[in-house]
Amino acid sequence: MFTRTLLLALLLSGIAIRSVSAHDPGLSSAIVTVSDREIDAVITFNESDLEAVQDFSRTQPKQIAANLLRVKIGDVLLPIAATEYETASPNNAIFKMRWARSGSGLLRISSGLIDQLPFGHRQFVSVRAAAGANLGEHLLSARENESAFEIGSAVAPQPRAGFAEFFFLGVRHILTGYDHLLFLFGILIVCSGFGAAARIITCFTVAHSITLALATFNVVAVSSRVVEPMIAASIVYVGVENLWMNGRLRWREALTFTFGLIHGLGFASALREMGIGTSGIGVALPLFSFNLGVEAGQLAVAACILPLALKLKRAQNFARVAVPAFSLIIALAGAYWLFERIAA
Repeated sequence: MFTRTLLLALLLSGIAIRSVSAHDPGLSSAIVTVSDREIDAVITFNESDLEAVQDFSRTQPKQIAANLLRVKIGDVLLPIAATEYETASPNNAIFKMRWARSGSGLLRISSGLIDQLPFGHRQFVSVRAAAGANLGEHLLSARENESAFEIGSAVAPQPRAGFAEFFFLGVRHILTGYDHLLFLFGILIVCSGFGAAARIITCFTVAHSITLALATFNVVAVSSRVVEPMIAASIVYVGVENLWMNGRLRWREALTFTFGLIHGLGFASALREMGIGTSGIGVALPLFSFNLGVEAGQLAVAACILPLALKLKRAQNFARVAVPAFSLIIALAGAYWLFERIAA
């Protein structure tokens, strides 16, 4: 019975490898700059999010531009003056838009696409004056699809997106980041107890916190085209090592720390997509709260997986059959993502 159940799990997991994307859906950004005569915006999406939009086409991306962002001053909808599509990024769709500014008052910004995007999508809106002053930040969602900023002649800084918003973004990022979760699962299924798991998770946490901070503050800059394949390669390695070492954890703490540095760069890309780190102003709170959310999500996953793994280890064939089988699935999933990311 155990063997048949395991074989069914292997079959279903193999199908899931093909159907599940490792990309965390639901993060986009709109960086808006307000000058005396114009309002400019740089709007960034991951292309896999836009695949859900009915009119989106990689060959003619501008046909959705009219609905990307709605900009009003008061109740007056501003017409779009110019649109440009940038293809320099391999995975992102970047739109540059311009509106002619007419007067002062309450600048109201909403998304025309958010109800077509994957469930739970968030769009980070940051509004700045041309001289660089922050005019406010907000996270748009399908339930709260409008942000308002005062752009009168006397510029007053507006509230920034708060601790709770970035904290829950961090939680959601780790819970929907299937590559990070699979790496964590690969580590935990061979742990001998809570002490070993705690040491390994601590190494991972410290390491990715270091690179998350360095990358967000632009001290370290590594292209996502390098980071994402490296994350996939780390998953392959953990799966293969579980098979090769047969459950022994020699050097696992040092190895996890090293891979934690790589995964931290991946977490940082989520903040960079939202415009965090493009200015030294106000980076600390988003960085701290997002990172804390990542840790909370990670600990919640570990608290669920580890007791179950330790209980299953008492089963007669778990260590001999199930751990190698799951490790093989992990390695195959990592290999699939590795080739997918290299080819992208």
